[in-house]
Amino acid sequence: MKSSRFRRRFGWILIGLSLALHLLTVFAFARQPDRLAAFTVIPIWMWGAAGLGFSISAFWFLRAPLSLIVTGVWALTLLLGSDEARVIAHVGTPAPQQGNAGLAEGRPLIRVLTLNCGHFSYAGGADLATDLRRWDPDLVLLQEVHPHQVRHIADLLYQGRGDYRIYATNGVVTRWSILREVNPAPTGFRIQQVSVRKPDGFEFEVANLHLASAATDLRLWRRDCWRTHHANRQLRRKELGIALSILSETATGRPIILGGDFNAPPGDPLKNLLQPDFEDAFVAAGTGWGNTYQRRIPFHRIDQIHSTAQFRALRCAAITTRRSDHRMVVADLLPPP
Repeated sequence: MKSSRFRRRFGWILIGLSLALHLLTVFAFARQPDRLAAFTVIPIWMWGAAGLGFSISAFWFLRAPLSLIVTGVWALTLLLGSDEARVIAHVGTPAPQQGNAGLAEGRPLIRVLTLNCGHFSYAGGADLATDLRRWDPDLVLLQEVHPHQVRHIADLLYQGRGDYRIYATNGVVTRWSILREVNPAPTGFRIQQVSVRKPDGFEFEVANLHLASAATDLRLWRRDCWRTHHANRQLRRKELGIALSILSETATGRPIILGGDFNAPPGDPLKNLLQPDFEDAFVAAGTGWGNTYQRRIPFHRIDQIHSTAQFRALRCAAITTRRSDHRMVVADLLPPP
C-alpha cells in the first residue's frame, strides 16, 4: 500500500515538473526576454528532452492518460518551436551540390559560402581551401581568418582572377570585382562591408559579420551566469544594430547579402532586427541538419546567410569541413532579373 501511494505521488510530482518546465520553456522561447538568455541559449529540444523524460517516467508510475497528454504537448511544442524541425517544410527541396551552382529560371545562381575558419587550425595536412573549392562559391565570407589565408583562398578558388578584402579577422573573397570597402564601425567590432559588381553590371552589397563571442557559462544555479548571458546578448544586439545602421546609410535600396558567425541561435532577438528586411536562407530553403557548431556534434545554427528581398534562396545546407570547428553554410541565391 505504501509503495503504491509513493508511486502515485512521485508520478504526480513528475507531471508537475514537466508542466512547469513546459510553461517556462514556452514563455522563454516565445518572448525571449534578455533576463532569460542563459535559459534560451540551451536549445529548446534539450529542455524538451528533460520534459519528455519527466512525462514518460510519470506514465510508468501512474499509468494515467494525463502523462501521455503532456508527452504529446511536448512533442508538438518541439515540432513547432525547434529550428531543426523547419526542414520538414522543405521536403523535396534539393540540397546544394558540389560544383557550379548552375541556373534557375534562366539566370545564373549566386553561390554564397560562410565559414568561421578557426584560423584553419583543425585537422592539419589538407590544404585549407580544398573543402571550399569543391563547392565553387561565387562569394565567400570568412571569420577568424589570417590575411595570408584569405589571399591563398582567393588564389586557389579563382586562379588570381578574383578579388578579396580583409578587415580585422574577417575576409571576403569573390570571383567578381569589389568596388569599395566600407568599414566605419568602432574599433574592435568585426563588421566588414563591401560592394560587389558582376560582369553583367549587377551590383550588390555584402556584409560579413562576426558578432561577439557567445557566453559559455551554463551554471544556471549561479546569478553571475544569468548576468553574463544578459550582457552578452545585449552586446551582440548593439553590434548588429551598428552593422545595419551602416548599411542603411551606405547601401540604401541596394540588394544586400549579409552573413557570418552570429554567435547566437536563430531564435535570438537578433532576428527582430533582421526580419523586416532580410530572409534567412536556411529558413527559406534549408535541407538536412542545419546546425553549424560544434562541427562534430552541432547543436546551434549560429552561422547564417541572410539576404534582402531582391534575392530568393533556392537551396541551403550546412556542410562539414575538416579544417574548422564550425560547419560552413552554402546557399544558392537567385538574383533579380
